Amino acid sequence: MTTIEVKRIDDAYAFVGTDSNGHTIRTDGAVEIGGHNSGFRPMQTLLMGLGGCSGVDIVSILKKQRQEINDFTMTIQAEREQGKEPALWKYVHIHFVFKGTVDAEKIKKACALSIDKYCSVAATLRAAGCTIEWDAEVIAD
Repeated sequence: MTTIEVKRIDDAYAFVGTDSNGHTIRTDGAVEIGGHNSGFRPMQTLLMGLGGCSGVDIVSILKKQRQEINDFTMTIQAEREQGKEPALWKYVHIHFVFKGTVDAEKIKKACALSIDKYCSVAATLRAAGCTIEWDAEVIAD
C-alpha cells in the first residue's frame, strides 16, 4: 500500500505532499481563486505523473535495447473540459525529444509501448475519456 501525506502549508490553497521516502511536491491554487501561485496545480501534477510514468517505461525499454540516451525531455500540452465539474483532461499531446546514439524506429516503438500498453497514468487518463497523442524527435549528437 502506498502512503502519501498531504499537508496544508499556508492560509489559502498551498499543500505539500510527502511520500514515505520524504520526497515532496508542492501544489497551490491560482491567484484568481485566492491561491498564491506557489506550486503546481493539482491537475498539472497528473500531467507530470504521465511524463514520469512514460519516461520510466521508455528509458527501461531503450536500456534493454542498448540505446545510448544522452538527453531525454518531453513537452506535455493538454486541454481540459470546459464548463464541467469536475473538469477532466480531454486531450493530451506529448512531444518526446531524444539526443544520443539511438535508432529512431526503436525510439518510436518504445514510446508507443509506453503510452499504449505500459503507462498506468496514460491508462487512467484514457479510462476517463482523454485522448493522448504523441510524437518523437531524435536529435543526433
